[in-house]
Amino acid sequence: MIYDCAIIGGGPAGLNAALILGRARRKVAIMDNNQPRNAVTHASHGFITRDGVTPAEFRRIALEEVKCYPLVDHLQSEVVSVDTTPFGFELVDSVGHRLQARKLILATGVKEIYPEIEGFYPLYGKSLFNCPYCDGWELQDQALVVVSEFSNLFHMAKLLLNWSKDLVVCTNGKASLTDKHKQQLQSKGIVVMEQAIAAFIGQNGRLEHVCFADGTQIPRAGGFVTPTFVQSAPFAERLGCEMLAAGGIKTDGKGRSAIPGLYIAGDTSYVAPSQVVFAAADGSQTAMSVNLDLTEEYFTSSLPHV
Repeated sequence: MIYDCAIIGGGPAGLNAALILGRARRKVAIMDNNQPRNAVTHASHGFITRDGVTPAEFRRIALEEVKCYPLVDHLQSEVVSVDTTPFGFELVDSVGHRLQARKLILATGVKEIYPEIEGFYPLYGKSLFNCPYCDGWELQDQALVVVSEFSNLFHMAKLLLNWSKDLVVCTNGKASLTDKHKQQLQSKGIVVMEQAIAAFIGQNGRLEHVCFADGTQIPRAGGFVTPTFVQSAPFAERLGCEMLAAGGIKTDGKGRSAIPGLYIAGDTSYVAPSQVVFAAADGSQTAMSVNLDLTEEYFTSSLPHV
């Protein structure tokens, strides 16, 4: 059997793509290793009707809805290779099972690489985060630290000032702020510290202090740390997709990559903003592109509709 579309990735983008294609009466296989990037998060925010839902509960509801459509198969497996074929694509999972599909959606997402600072990971997802729109509300009016080694630091500090006026901005020893930006931040009462950070100190997931390499220590209750984003899976690059400087994969804006039959959905494509609602919407749009292309191919070929 050849599927109309295979989807690699069972996050919001992949699941919403499966939902749309299932409703379009397409034969779909969604392949998912159940290792979501947001598993560490206590709750997902910013999605109307699901604000504050845990990632596990969101996934449970989504799978329950997707499985209502009989042409959608949810396969709990990890894809290890993808190759193009005359009919489309062949996928092989970790136990050697092979699956064939006319179209392929990559919704594998991205993964974060954070600065190597002692004590970060026990606090991540509890009092240290990376997205103010996702978690700023929960940290409002607290003493916060903002850490970034990149030029986005000025933008992040400006944004966060609306959630808390007690901000310390840290470059972690990098030249991520211009003199003009430093002056602007300081004029708003924001403290700028350019020393390297030695450690985050806290207990039970709650940040208490930030310790610097020069021995300085400041009390903080939470904060935001900017990661580098890289692709979670190597398939797009192996298939020859064009990669973007920010870490995503170039598309036509509606999910189509430059590789015929290959589509990119969610964080895999645009990286940021990294929210459930954006990923789900992008999965929906990408699925519509898949369905449209399958329809057009049927009308321009002599193949019977199956």
